[in-house]
Amino acid sequence: MFKKILIANRGEIAVRIIRACKELGIKTVAIYSTLDKDALHVQLADEAVCIGPAKAKDSYLNEKNILSATVLTGAEAIHPGFGFLSENSKFAKMCEQCNITFIGPSYENIENMGNKSKAREIMKKANIPIVPGSEGIIKDSQEALKISREIGYPIMVKASAGGGGRGIRIVYDEKDLVSAFETAKTEAEISFGDGSIYMERFIESPRHIEVQILADNYGNTVYLGERDCSIQRRNQKVIEEAPGPIITEDLREKMGEVAVRAAKFINYKNAGTIEFLLDKDNKFYFMEMNTRIQVEHAITEMITGVDLIKEQIKIASGEKLDFSQEDIILKGHSIECRINAEIPSKNFIPCPGEIKYLNLPGGLGIRVDTAIYAGYEIPPTYDSMIAKIISYGKDRDEAIKKMERALDELLIDGVETNVDFLLEILNNKKFKEGNFNTKFISEQLGYRS
Repeated sequence: MFKKILIANRGEIAVRIIRACKELGIKTVAIYSTLDKDALHVQLADEAVCIGPAKAKDSYLNEKNILSATVLTGAEAIHPGFGFLSENSKFAKMCEQCNITFIGPSYENIENMGNKSKAREIMKKANIPIVPGSEGIIKDSQEALKISREIGYPIMVKASAGGGGRGIRIVYDEKDLVSAFETAKTEAEISFGDGSIYMERFIESPRHIEVQILADNYGNTVYLGERDCSIQRRNQKVIEEAPGPIITEDLREKMGEVAVRAAKFINYKNAGTIEFLLDKDNKFYFMEMNTRIQVEHAITEMITGVDLIKEQIKIASGEKLDFSQEDIILKGHSIECRINAEIPSKNFIPCPGEIKYLNLPGGLGIRVDTAIYAGYEIPPTYDSMIAKIISYGKDRDEAIKKMERALDELLIDGVETNVDFLLEILNNKKFKEGNFNTKFISEQLGYRS
């Protein structure tokens, strides 16, 4: 087992990893930008190193400074969390070259699965169901027009690199394709430095279902149920739950077995997520693979009792999984709400500032993952998510009620948040019935999607 791990991240995920390391008896090194000198993860870690100024490119994305901090502090491994360098294959390869363990999959896996068009090709070879679409990268808008006539409308134009909903356009008519193609390409170049575009048939009103997998270095791969991430705005998840409210045991087993087959086909190691689109006929199609821990990993932990961060660390240190598929039993229901410092009524504009007073919810069945505290200054430079509230109940109805109670208890003075927006979703009749898809927020609540 590692003696010391550097955490190449910030915020609640850095705190989450520090907690797991403490329970495993591992020393931790936090990194921070000049803007984050008073951040909670800096205070909780055994050591902390400033690696650059406020802008992410100069600090949390500064590969050389992070590697230097790792060597100087004697850390043997780096946990990247999510975001920043977590899906950067170049950084994972640099870690390997420096004899530092990257707590995640191989850089080849990250590279292959990070390029969505390449991932489609690989999954097709593995006989994994994929949405009909282009074979590889589309060179220009004229080729896009030709392929669109073969696929049929509506079509989704997608950036091969990156994520977070950027570089994606939905096209319902051929007259709009060229404009959408060029816009997505430009956005992808600006956001990811890679303007590669591919297309696939747009599955209208699907559910977004993802399957969590763990794979060790000895050929053992298991799936830990699924998460329904359909409640999203502009392709950004807002509320997630596990298990999926409409997923039957038979469908869960089929999706899980496909996810394991996909992971084994690419010789995947560590934690990962296979993401599917589920259509109205309950047919599922591979969408992408996330080669890192997910923001919403906590709800899987709640229903399985498996600490995914600890498992990541143990796998990276060379340990075998100490459980098999038969040992994974889903119990109860869990829901996660992402708390963002933003103003929903003003098109969700971020709302940085000082937290003057804070009361976090508690009680049986409530977990809060956060790095904020009274007096903390939410910076304008990074993501607006400031906390995750996770509820657990014996069934979905109880999990919803506990979440509503928790959101009522949450008091944050000094900045505006999306709490009322989240309560609006939870109190919606169709949400309570489990009758929703990825268009829920725009179609049921009237917010722009």
